[in-house]
Amino acid sequence: MILRSAKFADIPALSRLATESFVAKFGPLYKPADLTVFLEDMLSERVIAQELANPERVYRLAEAGGELLGYCKIGLSCGFPEDARGNRVMELKQLYTSSAATGQGIGTLLMDWAMEQFRSHGADEVQLSVFAYNDGAHRFYQRYGFEKVADITFQVGEQHDPEFLFARML
Repeated sequence: MILRSAKFADIPALSRLATESFVAKFGPLYKPADLTVFLEDMLSERVIAQELANPERVYRLAEAGGELLGYCKIGLSCGFPEDARGNRVMELKQLYTSSAATGQGIGTLLMDWAMEQFRSHGADEVQLSVFAYNDGAHRFYQRYGFEKVADITFQVGEQHDPEFLFARML
C-alpha cells in the first residue's frame, strides 16, 4: 500500500469513494432527498475539485494496485473557532476508507500521516467532528489522545444530527 498526494485526475475516484463510504455507513439515517443534497453539496466532483484547489486543504490517498482504498483531508485552519483552545488550530476534515478495505490499517496509516502534518505545519491543537453514535470512531480517535470538548450538530439536507467535537492539544 502506498500513501500519496491527490491530483486532479483523482477527483472522480475520490468522489466515488467518499460517496460510497458515507452512504454505506450513514445512508439509512436519512431521507433520500436529504442524502442527495448532502452528497452533491459535500462529496461531488465539483466540490472536491474546489477543495483540491484550496491551499488550506491537504489530501492524502491510500492505494494498492492502483485502487483507491482510502483518503484523509486536513484543514490548515480552525474549523470550530468558538471551541478553540490553541492559537494555531487545525482540523481533521475527513478520514474515509472503502467499505471493502475497512480493518486493514488504512485509517491508522492516514491518521499517523495527518498527525505528522499537523505538527509540521505548527498546529498546537487539532479538532475533528464525529457522529455522536459512532462509537468505533470515538475509540479510534481516543487512541490518538482526542477527547470530546463540545456537542455540535451536523447537517445533512434538512436533518441535524448530534455530533461531538473532539480535540487534542499538541
